[in-house]
Amino acid sequence: MISETSLEKLNILAGAAKYDVSCASSGTKRSNSNGGIGNAAAWGICHSFAEDGRCISLLKIMLSNFCIYDCAYCINRKSNDIPRTSFTPEEIASLTIEFYRRNYIEGLFLSSGVLRNPDYTMERMVGVAKLLRTEHKYNGYIHLKAIPGASQQLIAEAGLWADRLSVNIEIPTENNLKLLAPDKDFQSVLEPMKIISTNILESKEERKKHRSAPLFSPSGQSTQLIIGATNDTDHTILKLSSALYSRRDLKRVYYSGYIPVNSYDSRLPALNTPPLRREHRLYQADWLLRFYGFKASEIVNTENPNLDLDLDPKVTWALRNPHLFPVDINKADPLMLLRVPGIGTHSVQLILLARKHNRLNSSHLQKMGVVMKRARYFITCNELRTQNIQDLKPEIVRQILLEKKPVGNDGAFQLKLFQPNMPALRQ
Repeated sequence: MISETSLEKLNILAGAAKYDVSCASSGTKRSNSNGGIGNAAAWGICHSFAEDGRCISLLKIMLSNFCIYDCAYCINRKSNDIPRTSFTPEEIASLTIEFYRRNYIEGLFLSSGVLRNPDYTMERMVGVAKLLRTEHKYNGYIHLKAIPGASQQLIAEAGLWADRLSVNIEIPTENNLKLLAPDKDFQSVLEPMKIISTNILESKEERKKHRSAPLFSPSGQSTQLIIGATNDTDHTILKLSSALYSRRDLKRVYYSGYIPVNSYDSRLPALNTPPLRREHRLYQADWLLRFYGFKASEIVNTENPNLDLDLDPKVTWALRNPHLFPVDINKADPLMLLRVPGIGTHSVQLILLARKHNRLNSSHLQKMGVVMKRARYFITCNELRTQNIQDLKPEIVRQILLEKKPVGNDGAFQLKLFQPNMPALRQ
């Protein structure tokens, strides 16, 4: 039975956690065993979306919304006059099991404000995961936020109990971080990231020698960047994301459009609504970095420091590089096919397989899922007779593509805003 006190705390601390978007599909598969309860499903957890569009439940709460820091962009900053409360590790463990038994949730995402000091907070968060695993025999998904500044020993222990760890950078540059969060610095964030990535690699190597060796954060690590709270360009943001993927082997970088919760702070921009379209374009660009072989400097650079808000990044890149097109669908290599607007990873696989047996035409491509209304300007194939980017100037193709976008009642271009953990670029 959940007490009224716990429900009151839950109401406060679940609301306080909603601004953290760095939780997603688990990537972990762990079957029930030894009389325990729960399973960690490979497709993901809660208030997230699976690849097939299903919404999956997650208990997403904070250990405490008390915080010793005064970050300008955070609703839980110490100078804000808001209701404050904290859970004990035992309370969170009990809530997780109660909600799991009632089939409300499939996992836990736990973050926290910094109580007393980073080590004190991290120790209590680790205590939650340890209670769930050892006393409750809980085998479901657990995602813990690693607290910047916490000791190496506590972070190493957290990775033994949790499926995923995340350390939020929040602000893309050190100068702006110091401006908006004077108590933080990049070193305090990057150091735990390094500890986590090192332990993950060591765990994998140890597992090759001994299958019984414990897993360390088997679903990897992630981070979050706040978009629009500073003057940082998309070029700066994507350069940082690319470096984190290559040097720290992150699973995901999450982009969170700045929500103006502390409008009284003069250090923050005067925004009425979060920059959701920019957030969406960054997710698309991130998808290009991770799955399409693009480099950050190809998507944005010093001449083009910000993403085009009207067209997706792959189309924008293609319009800036007309000399590479049209691409012959029946001859092009896989990497070049991936760079054609309207062609996704699955379509590339089908094209490579099918062209071994036939010369492909536009009808074949449509059946493979190629979005011809975009791809037609950048390809040639067996019988495609439409004008391509060499027959038309890039600016003409841009205008054509913009005109094909559906228009809303207010005359504005409509944009499908993906959830932060959904694939942001299908084609």
